[in-house]
Amino acid sequence: MEQALNVHRLHFAFTITFHYIFPQLTMGLALLLVYLKTKALRTNDEHYNRAARFWARIFGINFAVGVVTGIPMEFQFGTNWAAFSRAAGGVIGQTLAMEGVFSFFLESSFLGLFLFGEKRLGRIGHWWAAFLVWLGSWLSGYFIVATNAWMQYPTGHRVDAHGQIELASFWSLLVNKWVFWQYAHTMLGAVQTGCFVMAAVGAFYLLTKRHEPYGKTFVKGGVLVGAVAAMLQLFPTGDAQGKLIADHQPVTLAAMEGLFETQSGAPLVIIGQPDVEKRRLDNPVQIPSMLSFLTYRRWTARVRGLDEFPVDQWPDTIALLYYSYHVMVGLGTIFIAVMVLAALLLWRGKLYDSNAMLWALMLCVPLPYIANTAGWMTAELGRQPWLIYGLMRTAHGVSPKVGVGNAWFTLIGFMGLYTVLGILWLFLVYREIEDGPESEEVLHSEPAVAVPTG
Repeated sequence: MEQALNVHRLHFAFTITFHYIFPQLTMGLALLLVYLKTKALRTNDEHYNRAARFWARIFGINFAVGVVTGIPMEFQFGTNWAAFSRAAGGVIGQTLAMEGVFSFFLESSFLGLFLFGEKRLGRIGHWWAAFLVWLGSWLSGYFIVATNAWMQYPTGHRVDAHGQIELASFWSLLVNKWVFWQYAHTMLGAVQTGCFVMAAVGAFYLLTKRHEPYGKTFVKGGVLVGAVAAMLQLFPTGDAQGKLIADHQPVTLAAMEGLFETQSGAPLVIIGQPDVEKRRLDNPVQIPSMLSFLTYRRWTARVRGLDEFPVDQWPDTIALLYYSYHVMVGLGTIFIAVMVLAALLLWRGKLYDSNAMLWALMLCVPLPYIANTAGWMTAELGRQPWLIYGLMRTAHGVSPKVGVGNAWFTLIGFMGLYTVLGILWLFLVYREIEDGPESEEVLHSEPAVAVPTG
């Protein structure tokens, strides 16, 4: 049974990790599309409309692959996690259904209008289409995060005589205190992905001396929005979510920080290697008392270590949790440094000519994907051994009739299929970037077409 549990967990981890490559970019680009369309509306400059069309094509490719990889993930609730679905379906079914019926159809419908209806919608109507695509994508993110937040901090439910979890308060599910900060933190991570991708494409165009007007627009937009998002990711969203973990999942905080013993004036570990068997942190580089201050705003505050909790309450992969958390925090620090420095160069008028900074922006493209993955690993590994914190253990949520062989067979099949999808996605995005936005010269040479403005 334990072997089957591990394969089911690996199966879901693989499918959701691969799937989330795509939504994080669509949610980030959705905001940037609104930014470009707003610039077009305010300046009446067709340059920004062409820039928006270019990113809309990449958005569409990304959205399509995200849909294809997301559908099997939801089926896994019934195939791999039937016991969990049976027990908690009355609660999580609410938010998952709302995500599909409301936000997904809102996003996909107006994406079609945005891609193919610009001439009929007019300037203002097309802006509204971009806005509603953004609203739909971010609503989708909210319902998914609300589902996860309930699993982290279950509220608004009751357990009947048969052990089934029923929804007692719809609003407690949607607006519990965990969901706000987790949602804000998640969406800022998506915005950073979109900003780094946009800035990187712009940097590529500037370095290769192609489509330079667009390159400047992409770099400027990515850096300005990205600098704000990077700082908000640290404070207040990251800080507030850390406090929630300290208050409601203290064993998770101890594992994330590699704190094996309770301490007053606990240090913040920058680098170190947890040795779970010997219950110690090897080769630590620490800032004295900083963890106590960041968590409780007192330098001498007592922070509970793993020694205060039964071993069966510990996360079962402490080392992986510790490294995931530190990778996320380390990359977040790098994002602040890169984006703030780029913003300063932009303000001084030197960014477009700084090859070193343009190269840095371009080479940073994989990092927000890694950081977002590490962040979700921190959230999911930290909740263990609970599937629903304090209510259902992960071992009790799997499908009892789906064996190890079946799980391995489908996992290997998904790996092969997703490899093909990943290669196709890279090829299509590469082709769009290689073709670039429509050139100013070609459009200026074409006869003008009257476009309605109503």
